[in-house]
Amino acid sequence: MNPLIAAVENKLSTLPVKLCVVLPDGTRVGPAQAEVTIVAKQSKVLAHLATGDVGLLGEDYVEGRCEIQGSMRQLMSVASTILPGSPVDAARSGWLTTLVARLLSVWRHSIERDARQIEFHYDLSDDFYGLWLDPRRVYSCAYYREPGFTIAQAQEAKLDLICRKLKLQAGERFLDIGAGWGGLLLWAAEHYGVEATGITLSKNQHAYVSKLIEQKGLASRVRVHLVDYRKLDVSDPFDKIASVGMFEHVGRTQMEDYFFRLRGLLRPGGLILNHGITAGGVYNPQLGHGMGNFIEKYIFPGGELSHIGHVLTHMSNGGLEALDVENLRPHYARTLWAWSDALESRLEAASAILSGERGERALRAYRLYLAGCALGFENGWVALHQVLAQHSPTGRADELDMPADQAYPWRRDYIFARD
Repeated sequence: MNPLIAAVENKLSTLPVKLCVVLPDGTRVGPAQAEVTIVAKQSKVLAHLATGDVGLLGEDYVEGRCEIQGSMRQLMSVASTILPGSPVDAARSGWLTTLVARLLSVWRHSIERDARQIEFHYDLSDDFYGLWLDPRRVYSCAYYREPGFTIAQAQEAKLDLICRKLKLQAGERFLDIGAGWGGLLLWAAEHYGVEATGITLSKNQHAYVSKLIEQKGLASRVRVHLVDYRKLDVSDPFDKIASVGMFEHVGRTQMEDYFFRLRGLLRPGGLILNHGITAGGVYNPQLGHGMGNFIEKYIFPGGELSHIGHVLTHMSNGGLEALDVENLRPHYARTLWAWSDALESRLEAASAILSGERGERALRAYRLYLAGCALGFENGWVALHQVLAQHSPTGRADELDMPADQAYPWRRDYIFARD
């Protein structure tokens, strides 16, 4: 027997689901009644399956070198089993790799390149994202405060959690960095009465949010700008700042400067909430076994992850004092599965929106991306941290009744109290 086919058959015997592989010559390997079927059009697909290089297998699917039949949940069960080891350990960097990555990171994250990379992802199609996101189009980790929450309820709970952590008050000047489709920006304005400013690098999102602001009659105190955070005027700082799902695009070498610039945009004593994906391992900027390369190529060009330990170090060096840290990793796994299931249920509509060869490739990539990321968060290969921090320590230890200009949260019960 061909050694490659023998290696594939050996893999199939270890799987938790029934997988059938159709070889390029039409021969079927595996059970007749399969839950997942991979139709290989080229022999390299078999090699990637045998070695457990799931990133290259994903690329084979996106590029049409194979077809996959079966649910994404069953496919991810296969993927987690064929991996030769932890993708966190596989991506652990040596000193030379780290040095090269640092040099490349500086080049990859200029203002111009970051704008192009954001456009690549977020300007794909508003209608496409609308198929599988909640009605507010909140494209970040939800907060399942109650077990029975729908994705829409969990996203609203997340928006309110951020506002509560920031202790938003009516009339405060609030900045939302990476405002997306305006979910947090509008929630803060409508429920907390703040003067809200959002910024984005996505032309599609900017147009969408601008229209929402007009429709809701909020133009007098809510605005959105198409601008990089590095170009904002620091002469009139904000009272509170939120950065949600944005700092993953900053780059590891720019992280300290990122926090320093955010500090400059925040008044002394003001609070900032940084919400973003973090690395599961201390030394890996992405996942191994081709998974990180797949996301870099098809989903988030320029994306880099930092471990929470490094994030807190950069935050401190940038002049911000961390006050509260919360890991929402399992919440993001459930969020991603909700998105994946929603997309899978509307594949026909998605195909109509993302037409043509480029659209077909993008749809295939997103199917694997959403389910694959859900798997990653379930296994702790990546995490999601919310860090509440303050510009300059304020508040004397004997002043439990704080002056109005001191936002330091003395207790945590204010976050979870119910009105």
